[in-house]
Amino acid sequence: MTQDLDNDTIAGIFEFLRRSGDLKDTLRSGFTNAGKQESTAEHSWRLALMVIALEPYLEGYDIATLLKLAIVHDLGEAVTGDVPAIHQSGDPGVRRTAEREAVKSLVATLPAQSSAAIQSLAASYDGAESREAALMKGLDKLETMFQHATGENPDTIDYPFNLTYGTTWTRDDPLLVKLRAYVDSLTRGRMDDQPADTLQ
Repeated sequence: MTQDLDNDTIAGIFEFLRRSGDLKDTLRSGFTNAGKQESTAEHSWRLALMVIALEPYLEGYDIATLLKLAIVHDLGEAVTGDVPAIHQSGDPGVRRTAEREAVKSLVATLPAQSSAAIQSLAASYDGAESREAALMKGLDKLETMFQHATGENPDTIDYPFNLTYGTTWTRDDPLLVKLRAYVDSLTRGRMDDQPADTLQ
């Protein structure tokens, strides 16, 4: 049965949406086809689109859960910002804790059921607690690598890093292995085109 919405609940939902909208301004290390630095929101959108495109090959996975994970997996970055993998250092647990706390603060104005659902999805992704979450970890890495391999990038981009990125999450599942092989081939093509003095 559909629950009735009162004005306070509506205001709380839109406050969550307003604050989450900061993902549109949270920049990542990738560059778009037109050479604009991409946002976390743009990354999350294409990750969800990837799930839809791959749906015929995802038998046994809950597609709705995958789509939800794609949308919320980086939600905490609306508060914490994005730190590109190549620049990450220190205890990764500290960063993950900060992102979990950020999600908790973002959903504070939502109805309890919605708040709990989003926090559960974020925790599931963080800990790869389900088949869907583990797959999403791999797809997330692949979308990032694909953006690096196809965007209109500055000369300083580190293509070799792409070839080592996310291997833990893309080496076991047969579908992810196939997708990774294709994306790696795109990366190698970009490396071949990059001036030698810019390769790191």
